[in-house]
Amino acid sequence: MASTTALLLLLLLTISSSLHLPTVSSFEFQVGEIEGWVVPHSNATTLYYNHWASEKRFLIGDSLRFRYKKDSVMVVDEVDYKKCNSTHPIFFSNTGNTVYQLDESGPYYFISGVAEHCHKGQKMIVKVMTPEASSSRGGATPSSASASSAATLSLEASKLLLFQFVLSSVAAYNLF
Repeated sequence: MASTTALLLLLLLTISSSLHLPTVSSFEFQVGEIEGWVVPHSNATTLYYNHWASEKRFLIGDSLRFRYKKDSVMVVDEVDYKKCNSTHPIFFSNTGNTVYQLDESGPYYFISGVAEHCHKGQKMIVKVMTPEASSSRGGATPSSASASSAATLSLEASKLLLFQFVLSSVAAYNLF
């Protein structure tokens, strides 16, 4: 009887603690996917990276991983972005494997530190959403965001039902 009580209490604690787990709040994006941070191919549009970024939903706390060889990545202001000017970067890295943390909402302007590469399209604007606008992620459409919300609600309802079942089982066996 004591072991049953202990087991049920352990189950109760496990379930109740899982009800309050926060959701994952950050994601690391691989810039350029498999190819990485490279000069776009000659047949690619000069907006190659902006097209890639426009299909994503970036949130505060997310990060970007830039993988590259014999190059660099810089964060610059909008004016320097448009001119591919690398003389006054806000951030600079040439390690070949750079992770940049997106710590506030708004636009971020990334360019290659090699001006020739930047002029050939190795640059990107990332727009980080405000917390209020970040109800979905990863290019989700409103319908898929609704489906995701419904699935989350269903999971939470299942947890509550399980919690209620455990409580009623404990009460039925007069374990308290």
